[in-house]
Amino acid sequence: MLETARILVIDDEAPIRRFLRVALEAEGHAVLEAATAREGIALAARETPALIVLDLGLPDADGQSVIEAVRGWSGVPILVLSVRGDEAQKVAALDRGAQDYVVKPFGIKELLARIRSLLRDRAGPVLPAVLEVADLQIDSAAHRVTRAGEELHLTPREFELLWMLASQADRLVTQGMILRAIWGPAHAEDSQYLRVFIRQLRAKLGDDAANPRYIATEPGVGYRFLT
Repeated sequence: MLETARILVIDDEAPIRRFLRVALEAEGHAVLEAATAREGIALAARETPALIVLDLGLPDADGQSVIEAVRGWSGVPILVLSVRGDEAQKVAALDRGAQDYVVKPFGIKELLARIRSLLRDRAGPVLPAVLEVADLQIDSAAHRVTRAGEELHLTPREFELLWMLASQADRLVTQGMILRAIWGPAHAEDSQYLRVFIRQLRAKLGDDAANPRYIATEPGVGYRFLT
C-alpha cells in the first residue's frame, strides 16, 4: 500500500481544485492548492510536495513555464491536467519534464490510478518538513527559523529564499531558478532585486558575503548554501 503524500494542485478553476481535494483526501493524501503559476511555483519550492497536478491554462502564465521553473531545481513528478488535447501540447509538456498528461474532462478513477503510479515511481526522497543545516533549523510548516536555538525573524519572501537555498544545500542554484520560483516567470531577469533580498537575508543570518558561513555567491550565476 502506498504511503500518504502531499500533493500540490495548480489550477485556476476552484471547482476542479475542490473536486480533486475531496478525491485525494479520500485516498489519504494531504492537498495544497494554488490558483496561479506564481503561487504554484512558490508552493512547490517551499512545501516540497511529492507530486504536482498542473493545469496549463493559468491566468498569469502558461503552465508550460511552471514545468520549466520547477525542473530548474526539482525532479518532483508532474501530472498535467488540461483541456488542451492536441499532440503538440502533450509533447511540449513531456519534453519539458512532465511525467504524465491527462486531458479534461477526465475520469477520476483513471486519474487516481495514474497518480498512484507516479507516486510509486517517484525518484528520490521527499524533503522533511524541518531542515537542519549547519546550526540552522528551518521549519517549513511553522515558517520558523532558529540559529543555535535563537529565533530569527524573516519575512515570508526571505523565508522562501532561505528554504529554497537550504533544501539544495551545497548545490548551485541559479538566479533564474530562484526568481522564477519565488517571484514568478515574469521576474526571471530581475537579478538586482534578488541581490537586495540576499543582502537582507545575510544580514539576519549574521553572514559575511566576503567570508560566507551560509550563502556563497557564484558571480554572475547564482548562490550556493554551505553546510
